[in-house]
Amino acid sequence: MYDTLISAKTLGKHLNKGWLIVDCRFSLSDKAWGREAYLDRHIAGSYYAHLDDDLSSEIIPGKTGRHPLPSLQDFEELLSSWGLSQNEQVVIYDQGPGGIAARLWWMLHWVGHHQVAVLDGGWAVWIAEELPTSYVLPIKKSSNFQVKERRGLIRSAKDVERIRQDDQHILIDSRAAARYRGEEEPIDPIAGHIPGAVNRPFKDNLLEGGLWKDTELLRKEFEGLVADRDAEHTTFYCGSGVTACHNILAYKHAGLGEALLYPGSWSEWINREERAKRVKREKK
Repeated sequence: MYDTLISAKTLGKHLNKGWLIVDCRFSLSDKAWGREAYLDRHIAGSYYAHLDDDLSSEIIPGKTGRHPLPSLQDFEELLSSWGLSQNEQVVIYDQGPGGIAARLWWMLHWVGHHQVAVLDGGWAVWIAEELPTSYVLPIKKSSNFQVKERRGLIRSAKDVERIRQDDQHILIDSRAAARYRGEEEPIDPIAGHIPGAVNRPFKDNLLEGGLWKDTELLRKEFEGLVADRDAEHTTFYCGSGVTACHNILAYKHAGLGEALLYPGSWSEWINREERAKRVKREKK
């Protein structure tokens, strides 16, 4: 079973072996690009999942973040439409870094399916290694997949308000350092970070060539950040609950367990006026 990462060569050896492969390529700047790229060429046999349409629910202005989790029923229907069975290996990829693929990876763990891995290096490495691609869409399947929600993997805004002031817990912002420091904010209306949070940009999990760091190095880096806090006392967030999953995946790949996610993340946190004002005061 592969439950964190899988290499392109290993996946290549298991094509046509009954594994479920899902393409999650996506761009915030061109939301149609990922699906178009998939239709043009994809890993043979893979399905497509769109971040906004398939892996998120409707945004409620002033209440949710930019990528609220889908309902359990909708997610169950999506997985069933791919023909997923309870013991089936799933492999997920995106254009390379893994930030979008990690969202679906986390969601599957959230509903109790552990046989799921992200393709190390994603589409970029797959193409570089000249492994099989296709423009043919997979045959439609159906199953009766049943989700089993693991609520303990999620932190609410109320939880975060409590733990951010508790030294026994650590809250980690997964965005780029400049966004964390409030020096720039290209997406959300307010810059800054949740008071009390520290920073671990998700791209710090990658080597220069786009592959993931090895388990030993990741473990050393995370242990240096969280000190003696365990997974249950470690919570990640980002801009909208997507790339924080990259850090959660890296943390698990390092052998440290399953850290927690604040799905609403920064874009939900700043919806409350008193929180937004607190951020602005602390920036002065």
